[in-house]
Amino acid sequence: MNRPRVVHVHRIGGIGGSERHLLTLLPALAGLGIEASFVGLDFGGGRADPFYAELGAAGIPFERVPCPRDVHPLLPRALAAAVGRRQADIVHTHLVHADVYGALVRRARLVSTKHNPDPFRAGPFRLVERAITRRAARVIAISDAVRRFAVEEVGLPDATVEVVHYGLDELPRAWGPNPALPVPDGARVLLAVGRLADQKGIDTAVRALAPVRTAHPDAVLVVLGEGPERVRLERLASDLGVSDGVYLPGRVGDVAAFYRRAELLVHPARWEGFGLALLEAMLAAKPVVACRAGSAPELIDEGRTGFLVETDDWEALARSVIRLLGDAGLAAAFGAAGRERARAEFSVERMAARTAGVYERVLSSARGMSLWKR
Repeated sequence: MNRPRVVHVHRIGGIGGSERHLLTLLPALAGLGIEASFVGLDFGGGRADPFYAELGAAGIPFERVPCPRDVHPLLPRALAAAVGRRQADIVHTHLVHADVYGALVRRARLVSTKHNPDPFRAGPFRLVERAITRRAARVIAISDAVRRFAVEEVGLPDATVEVVHYGLDELPRAWGPNPALPVPDGARVLLAVGRLADQKGIDTAVRALAPVRTAHPDAVLVVLGEGPERVRLERLASDLGVSDGVYLPGRVGDVAAFYRRAELLVHPARWEGFGLALLEAMLAAKPVVACRAGSAPELIDEGRTGFLVETDDWEALARSVIRLLGDAGLAAAFGAAGRERARAEFSVERMAARTAGVYERVLSSARGMSLWKR
């Protein structure tokens, strides 16, 4: 049987959740006998270099196509040429830029992954997304929450969209040293991982810290991420009298070390597609307190691996954190159950097999036959 050739397309300007997903998925697909390669729509500059370095180290062929602006009239031809050189059976696009430009490539069947319930997609842009989705043989949503958004808010055809959750088997490998933080040795670290942006709700965690410290004075909040909300969060921490317990080190080289140091993960996102931090915490055997948004209810088995509270409810978040900090046995049980759930339900093998199944159905439908056996 022929090995299917699948070219993934994504605009690259660094390494975030969708990029990390690709760094995990593409080698796993190659392991299943799929000729997986990558074409990056490149912002330019050096921010994308670490992504390509990891991709190359994993043995995945790639090509970088310049994409310095949102609208680039020469890009459709350049992308079509790159896809043609790889004789792709399927073009698999990720996020808006790749979706738009990938829909213009007529050389292969199109699969699109929706990674986020971005609010703008439910506005006027939904008409564009509906139009380009007509080119797609299949749409993958990374969670049930994203699928509902795509169908109910954007208006994509229900029969076209199916769910393939992210998969992860291990914590991120270190790419550099961590900054020195003046966290006291005996501090009980509440970890949050996410951009410093309104979407991630870090302000909810900062507000919760004051009552948490009343019950547990040695508690501190460490937030890993960069973003435009830094100054506002620092001001909020100062206003609440917890500035000495809030640490914002930005992007760090060894995320796994912070998971090992933490007591639990707080994840107060207001909306998101998946939330890899939830899965990372589960793999690290750490309990989770998360807001009931996005995929959190899909990942967290409430009352067994963590607690869910309503979005923006900092008081409920604080109560759940206080309960876990006060009951070591419960926290350990939640952590162990979370790790078991992550390995059983959200493995890389499971993600890759389901993605390969999408490809097989697309190509079988197109040619009336199965192109390969797994």
